[in-house]
Amino acid sequence: MLNLIVSGAAGRMGGRIITLANDNKELKIIGALERRDHPKIGSDAGENAGIGKINVALAGNINDIKAKADVLIDFSEPATTVELAKTASDKGIAIVIGTTGLSAEAVETIKSCSRKIPCVVAPNMSVGVNLLLKVLKDVARVLGDDYDVEVIEAHHRLKKDAPSGTALRIAHVLADALNRNLEETAVYTRKGIIGERTKKEIGMQTIRAGDIVGEHTVLFGGIGERIEITHKASSRDTFAGGALKAALWVRKQPPGFYDMQDVLGLK
Repeated sequence: MLNLIVSGAAGRMGGRIITLANDNKELKIIGALERRDHPKIGSDAGENAGIGKINVALAGNINDIKAKADVLIDFSEPATTVELAKTASDKGIAIVIGTTGLSAEAVETIKSCSRKIPCVVAPNMSVGVNLLLKVLKDVARVLGDDYDVEVIEAHHRLKKDAPSGTALRIAHVLADALNRNLEETAVYTRKGIIGERTKKEIGMQTIRAGDIVGEHTVLFGGIGERIEITHKASSRDTFAGGALKAALWVRKQPPGFYDMQDVLGLK
């Protein structure tokens, strides 16, 4: 039995993780976290998720959770994630991080924590998206500079960061496969008389509308043909299920910095 803490437990993703974890006989939810000023602090995490009481109160501080945890799953916001990684490292708790919008500095801090505990950090925990990343690397290498590359992503209107963490991960994979520096070649907006598209550009287009769960398309545009590879998520359960898979996997790993490619054996 794996003892689990869920951070961001009152959010959309947190609720789905709690729901699926509660149905998994290999997992026991022993803690649920939210920001200290959240209006639902003290309420039952199961009731917040719509599954009825599970006798786990929503806490504003990890130190308020007295039971010993094996893994912490965090879908919160960058500043909270960094602090939780530090605390998890001090307490010897493995961590699975799905928070997006992490700065380079935040990632370096988490990497330093991973010297003491195993950490899985992934902007997207869907099995399908992570298989897509592997496929895109091969496609980009074969097509090379003869095909223009565009990444188009769409999410719900409440998403705060742009482009999505998944889109950025896709772009980095493409840049590596094409031997390009993403910082130098990424183009995030186009407006006005901008001139012809350069051969090395990696376009990044963002859509925010309605309740779109998550859609990512990579377009390889050649002369006379184009290839489009798309992943569409219709339910957050695909991400929540991936996070639980990562939690069960990371518990058995030595300290280190991992991603979903490691969890799924795609490397």
